[in-house]
Amino acid sequence: MNLDRRSFLGGLGTTSLATVAATTSANAVSPAFADLRGGYDATQSGLRPGAVDDQSKLLQKVLDAAAVEDKPVFLPPGRYIVSNITLPARTRLMGVPGASRLIYSGGGHFLMSENSEHLEFTGLVLDGANRPLESYADAALRVNSADHVVVDNCEIIGSSEIGIQVDRSSGRIERSRISGAAGNCGVFALENNQMLISGNTVEDCANAGVLVYRWKSGEDGTIVTGNRVARIAAQKGGTGPWGNGINVYQADSVIVSNNHVSDCAFSTIRSNSGNNIQITGNTCLRAGETSVYSEFAYNGALVANNIIDGGARGISIVNLDQGGRLAVCANNLIRNIHENAPYEMEPFIFGDGISAEADIAITGNVIDTTANFGLKLGWGNYLRNVVANSNVVRNTKTGIYVSVVEGTGNASITGNMLSNLKGAGIAGYHWNDAITGDLAKSGSEDFPNLTITDNTVSN
Repeated sequence: MNLDRRSFLGGLGTTSLATVAATTSANAVSPAFADLRGGYDATQSGLRPGAVDDQSKLLQKVLDAAAVEDKPVFLPPGRYIVSNITLPARTRLMGVPGASRLIYSGGGHFLMSENSEHLEFTGLVLDGANRPLESYADAALRVNSADHVVVDNCEIIGSSEIGIQVDRSSGRIERSRISGAAGNCGVFALENNQMLISGNTVEDCANAGVLVYRWKSGEDGTIVTGNRVARIAAQKGGTGPWGNGINVYQADSVIVSNNHVSDCAFSTIRSNSGNNIQITGNTCLRAGETSVYSEFAYNGALVANNIIDGGARGISIVNLDQGGRLAVCANNLIRNIHENAPYEMEPFIFGDGISAEADIAITGNVIDTTANFGLKLGWGNYLRNVVANSNVVRNTKTGIYVSVVEGTGNASITGNMLSNLKGAGIAGYHWNDAITGDLAKSGSEDFPNLTITDNTVSN
C-alpha cells in the first residue's frame, strides 16, 4: 500500500487533537472552578440557589470553614437570601458576575468585617433590597481595619445606607458598579492607607458618589481614577457638603484623575482641606454648583487638564481666610458656566470660569462662555501672590475680575487673550462693585500691587 507522507502526518495530527479534545471534555471544569481548585463550592455544603428561605447560617458556616483552611468559596449562579454575615479574618468569596446574587433579608447588617487580614469579593451581586440596616452597620458591605481588602467586578445595589464602606484599611475597589445608595454615599473610604478606587461606576446615589474622608487632617494616599460617577443628588440639603460626585475631606496626597463625573447636585469633584491634592484629567459635566473645588484649609493643590462643561462656577481654589493656599491651575478647558446656584448666595457672585485667591499660578486655561467673569482673582482683601498668565477667555461680561480692596497682596496679570466681552477686559472690584475702568487699557498704575501687561482685549 502506497501511503502519502503528508496525508499520514495530517491524519496523525487529527487523531492527536481528537484525543486531546476527548480528554479535556472528560475532565472539563468551568473557568471559575478552575480558579478555585481546592476551594469550597458553597452548594456542596448545602446552600441552594434560588431558595426562598434564609440561608444565613449555612453561608456563615461555609465561610468560617473555608477561612480555617485559607481557601476560597465559590458561589454558583442563583439568589441567596442572607443577613448578619460576619466575615472571617481571611475571606475569599467569589461568584459568576451578574449571576451570583446575595440578597439582604433585613434585621441587622448585611456583610460586615472587623480586624481582618485578607478580604476578597469577586463577581458578586450584593443586593440590599432597600431594606433598613441597623445604625451600627452603616453600609451593605462594611469593612473595618483590614490589612488588605479587594472588591472586584461586583455590583452593590439597593443599599438603604452606604453601598461600600471601608475604614482604616488598605486595598482596592475596582471594576464594580455601585448604584442606588440611599445613605451618605456610594463608596465611603474613611481614614485608609493608600486605597485604590478604580474603574467603577457609581450612580443614582442620594447624597454623594465617592467620599474619601478623614476625621483629622492627615496622610491618606487614596487614588480615585478611571471611574464613572453620575446622577448624584443632595437629599440631605445644605450648601455643598452633600451632592458631590467625588469628595475629598481632610485627606492628604490624594489623586483624583481621569474620571468622568456628570449631573451632580453640587460639585463634580470637591476637595475640602486636602493637602497636596491632584485633580487632573477629569471630564466634569453639568454640575449644579461649582464644578471643581479646592477649598478651606488646603495647602497644595494641582488642578490641571480637566474638561469642565456646565456649572455655576468652573474651578474654585479659594479660602485664604481659612489658610487655603499654594496651587497650580493649568491647561483646563472650561465652558458654559451659568450663575444659577442651587441656593441664595449673596453677597457672593457666581458665573465665573476660575476663582482663586492665594499663592497660585493660573496658566494656559481656555474659558469660553461664562455668565460674569472668565477669571475672578481675589475676594475683598483675600488676594495674595496670584499669577494669571497666557489664558484665553471669550464670551463673558468681564474678562478678569481682580480685587482692589485695600490690603490686598500682589497679582500679575500678563499675556492673556480676552475677546467677545460685554464689558471690560480687566476690572478692579471692591467686593461686588466694579470701581475702575478697563485696567487692561489704563489705570493699573494706581494699584502698585498689580502688574498688568501685554493682555490682548478684543470685543
